[in-house]
Amino acid sequence: MSNAEHRRRADAERNIATIIDVASDLFGRGQSPSMAEVAAAAGVRRATLYGHFPSREELIDAVITHAITHTDEVLTALGLDRDRADVALERLVRTSWPILDRFRRLRTAALAELGAERLRRHHDRTLHHVDQLIRRGQDDGLFRTDLPLDWLVAMFYAVLHAAADEADAGRTSPSTAPDRLARTVLSLVTRQHA
Repeated sequence: MSNAEHRRRADAERNIATIIDVASDLFGRGQSPSMAEVAAAAGVRRATLYGHFPSREELIDAVITHAITHTDEVLTALGLDRDRADVALERLVRTSWPILDRFRRLRTAALAELGAERLRRHHDRTLHHVDQLIRRGQDDGLFRTDLPLDWLVAMFYAVLHAAADEADAGRTSPSTAPDRLARTVLSLVTRQHA
């Protein structure tokens, strides 16, 4: 690869990173920017934006992928296997909420552009943390086994996103959500003793 090709590639990678960061920020603030607004905010020409992301859907898909990658890295770094499953699950919830809160308005745009099923498939990369944790809690006798594992994982996902919807609607404060979520999720999965 020549120096000129290397420079063009580095410029393209820098442009892509800037576009994704700017779009994440705009959607995160609750805006629904046009492609022209994203290009202007990123300091690139519209042709450059469309060269990397031919449609708004592809841009949102890339922003979601970036957010999920970040979330997966944060959750992996938690070392959840070091704690008892219930303690680790509470830590996971409390760590997940600020990330979800940051990206909750992006989620609204992604639902509209990508649809619920495609957005859910994006989350498979992070839900394996929940799956492994609940499975471990079931094996240790801490979490309920009267409901299937995949159902409990789906309810975890639903509860977190319901909290984001409540925060969007102004019915709950983002600052109170972590405590409420931790209590709700733990009550959902904890084994009921007779």
